[in-house]
Amino acid sequence: MKEIEELLAAWLPRQRWFAGKAAPVEAVRIERDLPVGGGDPGAHGPGLRLLVVRVDQPRGTDRYLVVLGLAEPGRLRPGLEHCAIGRCRVRGARRTAYDALHDPELTGRLLHLIARGADRGPVRFRTRPGHAVRTGLRSLVLTGEQSNTSLVFGEDYVLKAFRRLWPGLNPDLELNGALEGSPYAAPPHGWIEADIEDGGRPVPTTVAMLQGYLRSATDGWVLAATSVRDLYAAPGTGPADAGGDFAAEAERLGAATAAVHRALARALPTDVLSPSCLRGLADAMARRLDEATGQVPELAPYAGVLRSAFDDFARAPDPLPVQRVHGDYHLGQVVRTDAGWVLLDFEGEPAVPVAERRRPSSPLRDVAGMLRSFDYAARHQLIGSAEEDLLAPAARAWADRNREAFCAGYAAGGGTDPDKHLTALRAFEYDKAVYEVLYEAHHRPTWLRVPLDSIAALAHA
Repeated sequence: MKEIEELLAAWLPRQRWFAGKAAPVEAVRIERDLPVGGGDPGAHGPGLRLLVVRVDQPRGTDRYLVVLGLAEPGRLRPGLEHCAIGRCRVRGARRTAYDALHDPELTGRLLHLIARGADRGPVRFRTRPGHAVRTGLRSLVLTGEQSNTSLVFGEDYVLKAFRRLWPGLNPDLELNGALEGSPYAAPPHGWIEADIEDGGRPVPTTVAMLQGYLRSATDGWVLAATSVRDLYAAPGTGPADAGGDFAAEAERLGAATAAVHRALARALPTDVLSPSCLRGLADAMARRLDEATGQVPELAPYAGVLRSAFDDFARAPDPLPVQRVHGDYHLGQVVRTDAGWVLLDFEGEPAVPVAERRRPSSPLRDVAGMLRSFDYAARHQLIGSAEEDLLAPAARAWADRNREAFCAGYAAGGGTDPDKHLTALRAFEYDKAVYEVLYEAHHRPTWLRVPLDSIAALAHA
């Protein structure tokens, strides 16, 4: 395995879903090598293996899923050259290793194994009861995914491979399963799980999930961005009068979000935070603020206002109900179909351990995430534009209109009325904006003005 580990040490940092691009790789070790079929000397066709790869970096240790194809030298099929990892020796035979998720022949095997509910030692392929899976479909990797890799089979299924692995049940599978029957979610048809060592014991861990493909779906971010472009193309026109007014969709999205929250509260445990837990949550927000202020000096002028909001949150007299929520909610996590809005990607924040993502939280955290997304949708097209100052008032008006519409739809749909819980909502929104400041400072410095301007506007509201 040493040759493959050396190849992976060079290949992994170049992948979009690799989380440690900013830090050097100190060591790469294959913790689990799980053969799914083929690849041995004398075997016909390429082999397929699931690798659990441990990567040590100064920032810490992560595990990644690599779906490995092994082809005989010179026998890599045309069109797969871009996903080659390199040549190595496997059981005495030379092989070309490559990312098998781009190979329809090998991904077809995965679909077939899911349909059969097969076991391959510590790898288990499962179908959800009542969901028969069709086979014989060709796959195509979807573009745009960052933290995972998704591929569509014909027009029937999407298989999401969870690249960064945390031991245990993935919340995306858990929550989508809990939403069985909801028109606002896409229930899983099947999944793949493998045993991963955690604390010296094997833990069943979700490595991939199969869902139905939403043929008529349009990304929420794309729809919102189109609305903003229509507004900017008609200077002097208010967002209510522009050709692509988004407010009605924002209101429907709020109602859909409330319906999903209510369904999750019925299906999974709920709780109420004690005053000490509420104080601990506010303290965590304050610590993130301290970290961000230390790294991004531009945030310092607003630190007092932010800290005051977190202190007010800690002293809130009303109890804070908590439940399972989406956890990483924004316009890129929802799609509009012919039947209405559908919520996707219940995985939560991929950089956070699964145990933490599965903790109950306030539904207002999701509301705050979507409100921040409206601000981003309104402002991102102005970055670097010569007309930024001229169009900034229109951007704020668009964001305000759609934020209000979303909150109205959320309250009408049976969710906690955001207008009656402004202290908590403000704290969650500020906390999200602080996270965005850190992210933009490290990854997209030219976008830093978006969360900073939002914090300034909220501070003066």
